[in-house]
Amino acid sequence: MPFRDRADAGRQLASRLTAYAGREDVTVLSLPRGGVPIGFEIAKLLRVPLDVLIARRIVAPGDHRMTIGAVASGGVRVVDAELCRALGISDRTVQWLADVEAREVERLERVYYGCHRAPDIRDRMLLLVDDGVATGASMRAAVTAVEQVGPAGIVIAVPVASYAAYAELSRRAREFVYCHIRDPVYSVGLWYEDYAPVSEQDVCRLLREALDRRAPGAPETS
Repeated sequence: MPFRDRADAGRQLASRLTAYAGREDVTVLSLPRGGVPIGFEIAKLLRVPLDVLIARRIVAPGDHRMTIGAVASGGVRVVDAELCRALGISDRTVQWLADVEAREVERLERVYYGCHRAPDIRDRMLLLVDDGVATGASMRAAVTAVEQVGPAGIVIAVPVASYAAYAELSRRAREFVYCHIRDPVYSVGLWYEDYAPVSEQDVCRLLREALDRRAPGAPETS
């Protein structure tokens, strides 16, 4: 496997992002839950803040492997209308599925921003991080969400990406940084020796550790 676990993937990815190390205008913005351990390592090695942006896939009824869209913080909804038509999924069903995921985004905002205040990302250089992109739906929704706020720039950073996702998303970012690129990426988890689930408690713990690390008087890490 290319990566032992998400922490290893984060360290490998950080080595490709050294141009952003130590910059006061940079924030690592990870997609929970799997992107957070990766973003934690990147933020630690680059000595920049870590935060989260919540995005949820919309999956086809009866097939959780088939992504038909995504929702994200800020009321963002992205739907692959052509795929929905091909699968025979009605607009009403898509709306219902999107509403379910939107409510989950709102719940997760209460969970994660209950640990700390939501980030101010206006005029920041954002490193958008996930543990991989196959269809790219969640990352596409995340990019749309942050574009609305007015960042200084967007860098997409993932350990593994499909060529199709790269071709689409790289047009919307200053950079698209990856360790491996393949087509197709059937399952992101196949690229990890250890792809253990990341819990909501894990996300809150890593966010608190990242905040503590940057508190005045905190010891330097390497």
